[in-house]
Amino acid sequence: MKLTSLRIITKDIKPCVEFYEKAIGLTAQWFTEDFAELSTGTITIAIGSVRTMKLFGDNLTESAGTKNTIIEFRVANVDEEYERIKQITTDIIQEPTTMPWGNRSLLFSDPDGNLINFFTPVSVEAIEKFS
Repeated sequence: MKLTSLRIITKDIKPCVEFYEKAIGLTAQWFTEDFAELSTGTITIAIGSVRTMKLFGDNLTESAGTKNTIIEFRVANVDEEYERIKQITTDIIQEPTTMPWGNRSLLFSDPDGNLINFFTPVSVEAIEKFS
């Protein structure tokens, strides 16, 4: 089994897609007006409008950001990314902080309230883990 995609469901797809394009520096491929994808090479971030959920069944049209899941991206320099990210959002949850497990992390949220973590391994153990 291989995890290939993470899908975000949103009430307002265009601003959400634009946010992710700016945050991760990729251009989305639009398949319909209700569905787009950004491929990082290792995983695809799919973004669908709430209307796409009707295809999976009734009563699946809610979209609410969640604080119990974090979308994580390893970046080359989290402090440099922080300077860039704060230009596109004010929803910074935690400025770059070195965590006990050896990653330096920046936590912010997308327009729907989904948590995003940009991190850079900085301890010897964390660097070894990701190399």
